[in-house]
Amino acid sequence: MRDRMNVYFPPELLKQITELADRKKLSRSAIVEAAVLSFLSPDGADRREAAFTRRLDRISRQMQRLERDVGLLAETLALFVRFWLTVTPPLPNEAQSAAQIKGRERFEGFVEALGRRLQKGQSFLREIPEDFVRKPPEEPGK
Repeated sequence: MRDRMNVYFPPELLKQITELADRKKLSRSAIVEAAVLSFLSPDGADRREAAFTRRLDRISRQMQRLERDVGLLAETLALFVRFWLTVTPPLPNEAQSAAQIKGRERFEGFVEALGRRLQKGQSFLREIPEDFVRKPPEEPGK
């Protein structure tokens, strides 16, 4: 025996139910009944929890990659600045304007090269293996 129940759905949802019923060659009642049973089933909470866990794991992996990339970029920039400051002597005042002009030209070339590289989908960070960055430094004498 079945009891009758009247429910109201938004037109968009009713359209989706009707389309699914037509595709599966089932009645709309059967589609709604299956959805309600799925919602009320005790393992429904477990499935939702598993879905959340998968999403959180994916977010954690993305955060780890982001942390790795930011750390790598910061270290790269720090090493470059240290090297540049070590090997670049200060310029005399009369050479400053010529150096600034040349610096702008070189920077524009750098930006163009960077743009071409990014358009090709190339990335310096992808060239560095994951295990290389994650290895702990070896102690001297080992």
